[in-house]
Amino acid sequence: MTDRLNRKTKLQPYHYSLCGAFSGVVTRAIAQPLDVLKIRFQLQTEPIRRRVVNGKTFSSKYSGIIQAANLIVKEEGITALWKGHVPAQGLSVIYGSSLFLTFELLKVLNQANNKHSSFSKSNFLYGGVAGIVATMCCHPLDVIRTRFVSQGEPKIYTSFLQGTKLMAQEGGILTFYKGLFPTLLAIFPNSSLQFGFYYMLKDVWNHSFHVVGINKIKHGKLQSLTCGALSGMISKVLLLPFDVVKKRLQIQGFEEARKSFGQFSHYDGMLSCFRGIVKEEGVMGLFKGTAASVLKSSVVAALAFFTYEQCCAVVFTMIE
Repeated sequence: MTDRLNRKTKLQPYHYSLCGAFSGVVTRAIAQPLDVLKIRFQLQTEPIRRRVVNGKTFSSKYSGIIQAANLIVKEEGITALWKGHVPAQGLSVIYGSSLFLTFELLKVLNQANNKHSSFSKSNFLYGGVAGIVATMCCHPLDVIRTRFVSQGEPKIYTSFLQGTKLMAQEGGILTFYKGLFPTLLAIFPNSSLQFGFYYMLKDVWNHSFHVVGINKIKHGKLQSLTCGALSGMISKVLLLPFDVVKKRLQIQGFEEARKSFGQFSHYDGMLSCFRGIVKEEGVMGLFKGTAASVLKSSVVAALAFFTYEQCCAVVFTMIE
């Protein structure tokens, strides 16, 4: 652990930024289909499971991960699983770069006062602050990405530039910041929990292998993947309702593109959205897409931390 900290202190800020950007690109390219599935589930207002109320049958278009993936490929083609990939990659580059850069700089600034190499509560704080900075930098791209992923056939947005122009005409610059408030409310604890639990789990991992006499260095890659996946899983389960509300708000004013997917609900803001979902869909409506969301978050966190740390290790080797 100490060796790894010493290595990171020898890297320059732009190294952190480049490694974070690279991590974002790799993670997004692999995990984009899971993100598409997650968003499709979260935007459904109908119940996931079929039910009959007053003689009327209510069911959703997508009822399971495999079923949804097969249906999307059948109706829209295999490339539909990468819908919105261009703005999503832009989002990932900006988010990954600013996230890890902010986190590492905060740790460097506080390193003189933190002489302990074991678990530190400051990782939770630094992770949360880094998440807010990164979100403020890339939220407009997140809104554009959500619009692209959520539309069916025929498409309203046919290209990134055309979609951006239409969104600007719709409501000006504020259109690109729809859902920002619930996003910020969720991103601080989400990023905080991911970074905090990631480093806490790594400390537990190192201590456990040390106790049984196994060389922890041999398990570095497996450690990053495992601890990253668990941290992503924990944070997503705890904060999923905010993510659902954010996605619902981001597609307000985008009804035309979603006619083929089913019902569309209108909300006046975050609280209106929370109340509307609970009233119309029940409390579990706030947890729609749990399976896809948790799977996606676990994969993304595992890949992000793993790729970032491996990239930092390569850069350190190159500058030595």
